[in-house]
This record gives sequence, structure tokens and C-alpha cells, in this order.
Amino acid sequence: MSMPKPLDEASQELSADLTALRNDIAKLSSSVAELVRSRAHVTSDTVFGVVDQARQKFTESAHDAKDRLSNSAAQAQEQVSGISADIEATIERNPIIAVLIAAFAGLLVGLISRPRA
Repeated sequence: MSMPKPLDEASQELSADLTALRNDIAKLSSSVAELVRSRAHVTSDTVFGVVDQARQKFTESAHDAKDRLSNSAAQAQEQVSGISADIEATIERNPIIAVLIAAFAGLLVGLISRPRA
């Protein structure tokens, strides 16, 4: 028993339409996958760029901090040297007072560190 002609044609048209629909869905899936891949690539480039910028800023900040610390250490060294020179000059001008101050300081340290009974 064969199908009537209009029903056979309708079935073939439906089959052709389904095949075309499958092809369109496959193309759409491929396009969406390509779009996702390109977006992922752009996103990863953006993330790597931001990370690289952050690394560069951190490196620059570390170098700036190192330079400031070196400058501060040099200034502190100069101040200590200046104070040391001032103390030496004072001791040379007043040796007796320097000896009395040293003796008094020694006496205080001895009293403070002495065990209490």
C-alpha cells in the first residue's frame, strides 16, 4: 500500500525541513562556540594584561620604597655620625664631666641590676 501523493510530498518536505533545521542548529552551535572561544581569548588577554600591569606597578612601588628606605637610612647614618661627632667634641672639651657622667651611669646600672633579697 503506497502513501497518497500529497502525504508523501508533505513527509519529504518535513524531512527536508528537519534536515535544514538540523544544519541551521549545527551552524548556530558552531557560531556560538566560536563566539565563546573568541570572548574567552579576549577575556584571558585582558586578565593577563591587568596582571602584568599590577606586577609592573608593584615592582615600581617596591623600587620606590627601596629608594626611600635607602635615603632614610643614609640620612639616619648622617645624623648618628653628627651626634657621635658632637658627643666626642663635648667629651674632649669636658673630660672630667664625661667621666663623672659615665661613673653615675655605671652606678645606676649596677643598682638596677642588683638582685633584691
